[in-house]
Amino acid sequence: MFGCYTRNKVDNEMPNLTLENIANACEGTYVGDPSKKQKIITGAVTDSRKVEEGFLFIPIKGERVDGHDFIPSVFEKGALAVLSELELENPAGPYILVESSTEAMKKIAAFYREGLDIKVVGITGSVGKTSTKEMIASVLSQKYEVLKTAGNFNNEIGLPLTIFQIKKKHQVAVLEMGISDFGEMHRLAAMAQPDVCVITNIGLCHLENLLTRDGILKAKTESFEHLTPEGTAVLNGDDDKLCEKKMVNGKPVVFYGIGKEAKLAKTEQGEKYLAEKEVYATDVEPVGLDGTKAVIHIGAESFAVTIPIAGEHNVYNALAAVCVAGKLGLSVDEMKRGIESVKTIGGRSNLIHKNGITIIDDCYNANPVSMKASLEVLQDGANRRVAILGDMGELGENEKALHAEVGAFAAGLNIDAIYCAGPLSEAISDESKKTATPKDIRHFATRAELMEALPTLLHDGDTILVKASHFMQFTQIVDELKK
Repeated sequence: MFGCYTRNKVDNEMPNLTLENIANACEGTYVGDPSKKQKIITGAVTDSRKVEEGFLFIPIKGERVDGHDFIPSVFEKGALAVLSELELENPAGPYILVESSTEAMKKIAAFYREGLDIKVVGITGSVGKTSTKEMIASVLSQKYEVLKTAGNFNNEIGLPLTIFQIKKKHQVAVLEMGISDFGEMHRLAAMAQPDVCVITNIGLCHLENLLTRDGILKAKTESFEHLTPEGTAVLNGDDDKLCEKKMVNGKPVVFYGIGKEAKLAKTEQGEKYLAEKEVYATDVEPVGLDGTKAVIHIGAESFAVTIPIAGEHNVYNALAAVCVAGKLGLSVDEMKRGIESVKTIGGRSNLIHKNGITIIDDCYNANPVSMKASLEVLQDGANRRVAILGDMGELGENEKALHAEVGAFAAGLNIDAIYCAGPLSEAISDESKKTATPKDIRHFATRAELMEALPTLLHDGDTILVKASHFMQFTQIVDELKK
């Protein structure tokens, strides 16, 4: 168990990030007034609109905009210095000449993180990263000053920018790490250097690059290479791939799941027992869309809790949070309070009561596992239960079969209507119709066509799930339903 620690000094300094150290960390060349080399930056951003006094501006070349064009304006706003891939003529302040701004940013973030007196929790997995991040942050904030990843800042641009948000006042950082290809996790974890690495599950996503669940497992577990020397892996023991990882870097894994004993599961290789769990839930009882009751066990202690977000998958998120909290010295009372105070965020199981209907806004992203979990939650809704579904992306050559699998699953649930949009989701509606002909099942070629039809399809009192991959822009449907 990590020792408890306190801080007396609370401020917004970024220790060690002098301009000289920044130049050395990214192997750049400092150009400018030598007397400013020992000045410490107060922030680092890639968006010129967010520059404040004392900031470092990192210009990124995009498809349409080159951040270098904004260098004169950021000095006017008070930037202390900028990175630059170009030699600058008569700049209004110092700059650090680098070959690549993005690569330099990652090196600076890794240097900064290494010098921080802070515990870092790194979270990855196929499904539930953001919800688990929110749960862990809610629990840890009962004891510590916590910084967490904002929005979708979980990639090779977003993660370093999140790390730059860590200040002296923070005691724990909860960092989400999202990938779609091999090698990405290696680079992300090299920056984060987690003390605790949480993996939620190994599901079917990003198959275009990672090809199989074994490929996904290999890519996600690259994070283990960069655990701190005393670091711990926290894994879902009910996942048939993760349960094989009994030891990580010579230390026992902390497994969590529902039920203490190892589950007997059907796998591609036949039946096998999964992991016994150190932290586990019993007496799991749904209470409609208002959440789920459970008793959570950790060591010799246990506590009853109501998780305020519906779905069994959120029980797993709470268990992951308890594992991390146990490692960082929280009491069971603090764990319970943190779980029961967690809030949803837009696009992820967010419950909205508006205009006489209930909307389950889960449209930020989708894959077969998360789609099925959300459909199961919909069953707990009142009155007519309506699923508005769209295409799932990055599923590789079996994308149509995986959409059909979701359709067959939906057909077996207590759902009254299924309305789909997009070319791939036609397989959802077609498969649903094979075994659920009494239900109202319709497919529309585009999101726009679906939106045009919705006023005639929906009724007062409906509970409506809206879910698709982000590129389908189903947030527009949620916005329209809220009007």
